Amino acid sequence: IYMVNRPSGEDGNTIQKEDSQTPTPTPTATPTPTPTPIPITISTEGMYSSNAYLVRISDGEVLLNQGGQNQIYPASMTKIMTAIVAIENLPDLNTQITLSAEMFDSLYAQNASMAGLSPGETLPAIDLLYGVMLPSGGEACIGIAEYLAGSEAAFVELMNQKAAELGLTNTHFVTCTGLHDVNHYTTCEDIEKLLQYALENDTFRQIITSSVYTTSSTAEHPDGVTFYSSLYSKTGDLTLTTGTVEGGKTGFTDEAGLCLASVAEIGEEEYILVTSGAPGNGYTEPYNVIDAYMIYNQIAAAVQGSQTADQNVQEGTETQQTDGSEANTAAADFTEQYGWAV
Repeated sequence: IYMVNRPSGEDGNTIQKEDSQTPTPTPTATPTPTPTPIPITISTEGMYSSNAYLVRISDGEVLLNQGGQNQIYPASMTKIMTAIVAIENLPDLNTQITLSAEMFDSLYAQNASMAGLSPGETLPAIDLLYGVMLPSGGEACIGIAEYLAGSEAAFVELMNQKAAELGLTNTHFVTCTGLHDVNHYTTCEDIEKLLQYALENDTFRQIITSSVYTTSSTAEHPDGVTFYSSLYSKTGDLTLTTGTVEGGKTGFTDEAGLCLASVAEIGEEEYILVTSGAPGNGYTEPYNVIDAYMIYNQIAAAVQGSQTADQNVQEGTETQQTDGSEANTAAADFTEQYGWAV
């Protein structure tokens, strides 16, 4: 018989040795609070445009809706769809595209806006995309359409398919240039949805936020052709008190009036504004651009007011913590001077 000695306690039971190290609890990550959007109220007093639709991209909040669902003619805001459909269907942005001579007479006859390219000129697709968006070139639109789909009409079918895909239920395209047709229509709300979608594409965003671009050298233009943004060329002395108007697409026909679809960054938030129906034309004051800066500056004022309020609260807390007697003295002085208790 073998006897096994084992340590025991006073009651004869086996003593269990306790672990001298207590397990360290796993820290729980504190979730980062989502910032509360700044409350913004937009006044349309003094606005020239008959329709306006403003959205904060981060949360989709509609900050202004004046006739946003009214049927309008989009004019050259159409080219937002032309550009994004082209970008998504081009196999290579450096694909060489030749501008057919036949298109030019028709565009000139319709008084279409042009980029300054020549019949028979061959350029990379990327150059034509800048020609679509910056100077609003009709020949650049038709050149891309004919290359990708064989004709403008066939390319417009792709545009309408994309509109259906994006849920633009009040939009129908007839041209890729935006030249007037009674069956070529949209709403400011639909154009906002379209622009928000297009901005998710890096190539489109790079193009629409550019102020100037020079094309590649060609036989017709050895030094290239320099395009200037139709938006930035009309801003003049207009400025924002804070933030930046990043880019946009202007438009005009007699039937559409002056139009603008634009995007601005103010206080770390992006906003899209679409307006239409402003009076004037390409030779008058740019009332569409004036409206945009007026509305964006109201957002800027709200942002600055919020930042000032936050700063005052912070400074007030610090003052209260460091020297509450000074605050009490200031309150007493105010009461003595004005007879009001604070």
